[in-house]
Amino acid sequence: MPVESVFERLEPLLPMVQKPIQYVGGELNSTVKDWDSTTVRWALMYPDAYEVGLPNQGVQILYEILNERDWILAERTYAVLADMEKAMRAEGVPQFTVDGHRPVGAFDLLGVSFATELGYTNLLTALDLAGIPLHAVDREDSHPIVIAGGHSAFNPEPIADFIDAAVLGDGEEVVLAISEVVREWKAEGSPGGRVEVLARLAASGGVYVPSFYDVRYLPDGRIEAVVPNRPGVPTRVRKHTLMDLDDWPYPRKPLVPLAETVHERYSVEIFRGCTRGCRFCQAGMITRPVRERSITRIGDMVEAGIRESGFTEVGLLSLSSADHSEIAEVTKGLADRYEGSNVSLSLPSTRVDAFNIDLANELSRNGRRSGLTFAPEGGTDRMRRVINKMVSEDDLIRTVATAYSNGWRQVKLYFMCGLPTETDDDVVAIADLARRVIATGREVSGRRDIRCTVSIGGFVPKPHTPFQWAAQLDHETTDERLRKLRDAIRRDPQYGKAIGFRYHDGKPGIIEGLLSRGDRRVGAVIEAVWRDGGRFDGWSEHFSFERWCTATERVLADTPVDLDWYTVREREYDEVLPWEHLDSGLDKGWLWEDWQDATDADGAVEVDDCRWTPCYDCGVCPEMGTDIQVGPTGRALLPLSVV
Repeated sequence: MPVESVFERLEPLLPMVQKPIQYVGGELNSTVKDWDSTTVRWALMYPDAYEVGLPNQGVQILYEILNERDWILAERTYAVLADMEKAMRAEGVPQFTVDGHRPVGAFDLLGVSFATELGYTNLLTALDLAGIPLHAVDREDSHPIVIAGGHSAFNPEPIADFIDAAVLGDGEEVVLAISEVVREWKAEGSPGGRVEVLARLAASGGVYVPSFYDVRYLPDGRIEAVVPNRPGVPTRVRKHTLMDLDDWPYPRKPLVPLAETVHERYSVEIFRGCTRGCRFCQAGMITRPVRERSITRIGDMVEAGIRESGFTEVGLLSLSSADHSEIAEVTKGLADRYEGSNVSLSLPSTRVDAFNIDLANELSRNGRRSGLTFAPEGGTDRMRRVINKMVSEDDLIRTVATAYSNGWRQVKLYFMCGLPTETDDDVVAIADLARRVIATGREVSGRRDIRCTVSIGGFVPKPHTPFQWAAQLDHETTDERLRKLRDAIRRDPQYGKAIGFRYHDGKPGIIEGLLSRGDRRVGAVIEAVWRDGGRFDGWSEHFSFERWCTATERVLADTPVDLDWYTVREREYDEVLPWEHLDSGLDKGWLWEDWQDATDADGAVEVDDCRWTPCYDCGVCPEMGTDIQVGPTGRALLPLSVV
């Protein structure tokens, strides 16, 4: 049946809500295809507001890749704000896409990309508005297959009740493979309904279908085993790894928003993966190995992206962009190309030991000199050894001295609170470090207008990292340590006013910890929070710690587990973790050994970056059949025109 736009019903609601521009679509480089001329139809969702979700690189890449195939249709949908949700419910308007304003419930597949676990309640809102049953077990053949992806999909167990499938790792190739399976199944007349198509996806070994696995629990609440409950289903599901980024230069045509968004730039991922080995960093662990884009492909992408979008800022993105083997050549080549234009270059936060003034000068050659951001993470050398952040205090001081002496006035430093083995003194030491940064800046620049902003985030143990066994710090202790740090900064009359202090209290981190290391029993908690009004839990103005605590206490009352059991409890090696049947390539024994190295009583043991040293056997390359791909390529980035 033809699927028509709901815009005629939606349009009268727009004057009634804030930020109506988020719902109208029509962005430059967006795509609207004829429904009936395509065979497989995807709705791609980023479960947050349009202003947060539209710049998401992952969704934009998949959107473009899918729409390049003439037999696939892909449209986007985002979480609607509270006023629009209320209006849609009152008028019976379903969850819709912003491209064709088609009802999400009419699509074959709903792909949801989770960058954070605090978006889970927004998924339930979208499912409910779309008329899709919340629980996968209640869905019929007419409902979309709901597939989770993104970093949070490496432990999808808390949302296992609500999704039909999950995909681990890089999505570029697997979304096309999934589309092919669905196309073949539909061409055969959809035999066996949704169970059959899910069985075909699961049999590939690269799509996880939670309903095909049973979880058995021990009397004390721990997991006894996670086992397949039907033939043809793999015991472990593997992540996907894209091995040649040069062959996938997306997005070619970036979406240009009509409304203000959190990032307004053209972003080029210059490499994927990280082997620095920071023990807290899930992103670095699950995206291994390192795969670089060549300097010439980066140049081609920047040229095309600027031409197709009109953006004047280009972000060179990765987990540690200054570690690209040809970063100096990349930045100089791009700065040469666009010197005298309105195009500027930017990097995300830079490692202290990867920064140099030549790099910084190239990034600011067009006259835009913003503040520099560094992430020491730990407040003392001891803490940085624990987390394997091999940067000393002297390294940091040398780096900021270079920056301040070359004209920078503002430096931002990012730290974490609540790391394993941390003490009050480790956190309060951040104040001493910030004072030394200001003193150094004043000395080398001869100026008094030197600023340093200290930003603190709470540590949350994540799956597939050496810290996945760690006890999370309770929110009361976190808040007390942050109070001591704030007081230490403010009571210094000589430096206090030059140091900015930004932090998040400990309560949201506890809920993120519950969701990141939770199992299927947590799904009922998520649903209870949602039914009690939980929405946009990643936004401080909407988050309610009390609501989560009340729901957890009520839902888990008759079980041997509770909120503290999931968060502040340390795990042992022989405990079956909820995600052990999901294969990121990392060897469990290696992760455990690294955890022991971090907490060694005689001092933490540091691990080198295997890009430049012999392999230290984390397991990824042999397990996944992959290898590290780094330059230098020896290629040159030529001018766009002859000068």
